[in-house]
Amino acid sequence: MASLKVPHCSIALEDFTYYALSQQMKSLPWQPIAHVNWKEFPYKPEVHFQMVHDNRHVFIHYSVQEEFVKAQFVRTNEAVWEDSCVEFFVSFDGKASYYNVEFNVLGTGLIGTGSRVKQDRKRLEPETTAKIQTVTTVVNVGGKKKWNIILVIPTAVFVHDEIKNLAGITAQGNFYKCGDGLPTPHFLSWSPIENPVPNFHLPDFFGEIIFE
Repeated sequence: MASLKVPHCSIALEDFTYYALSQQMKSLPWQPIAHVNWKEFPYKPEVHFQMVHDNRHVFIHYSVQEEFVKAQFVRTNEAVWEDSCVEFFVSFDGKASYYNVEFNVLGTGLIGTGSRVKQDRKRLEPETTAKIQTVTTVVNVGGKKKWNIILVIPTAVFVHDEIKNLAGITAQGNFYKCGDGLPTPHFLSWSPIENPVPNFHLPDFFGEIIFE
């Protein structure tokens, strides 16, 4: 099982720009999202992330280099997984239920919550998802497309868990990169998944996330 220790650090948000935030996170190690779990979808873009918390927020910095970048969806709760998309699934109750936090390259997002049973899962209200602040960059040099996104996720979006302080919590989760609607669809994960067909909604394959 994959395991990740998330350090505690104070991140200043007054200058909310990509440069300002990424500079504050530059000393953090990068984690790969590199598992190609389904041979029918072998394409493997270069994807890494950094993660830190300040007790009341989770900060995730994704770095992606891929062949195509697609950004179609602009409204909260639209099908962002069909665009160039990064995702964070997390459970605070031992995997009985979990949140799926999904954002495309534009910073358009959705959050779902509930159990692994599809009929039990619900989308959070757009006003709740809007509490997540994002900043993105896109660079195209020599035909190579690279984009970055930083998510600032307040604990308030985890509406079914009363989290007053992240420090000391051990959660379960996974990190993904997908692009169902891209010319070359792909489905990468941080913690490996053993399933016949692409499916990220499998908490049995979540890794351990330790908030220091």
